[in-house]
Amino acid sequence: MQPDRGWVLVNIETIVMTDPTPVPLRTTLGGFGIDVEAMPRLFTYDFGDGHQLVTRSPGHAHPGHDTFHEYEAPGTYAITLTTEWAGRYRVDGDPTWREVTGSATTSTASAPFTAEERTSRLVADLCTDRPQPPDC
Repeated sequence: MQPDRGWVLVNIETIVMTDPTPVPLRTTLGGFGIDVEAMPRLFTYDFGDGHQLVTRSPGHAHPGHDTFHEYEAPGTYAITLTTEWAGRYRVDGDPTWREVTGSATTSTASAPFTAEERTSRLVADLCTDRPQPPDC
């Protein structure tokens, strides 16, 4: 997620993204070697505040981001990403890839973070002055 600093701002976009790289696997079945490739095809973000985003995009970093959420209230949240995977396989000696029937899902959650409200104000002097001005 961006920003990734342990806190985000209320009413400002929190960007989410994941790695869309297919995952290669290798196994044997009945003495035959089998290559399996799992490909992510659907991403569901649960933002922990009652809102979800379902998308086929893995997301992108700022400034070209397309997957994000704006928290409406301060609080502590965690984002859960559930990924739906499609698959294909091929048996050693046969160059043809075959589709796997059905799909699989995995879920992962971010570390908890806080959504915070910040206010700014104009002050007469520098807040780093000593003694500190009363309006800081």
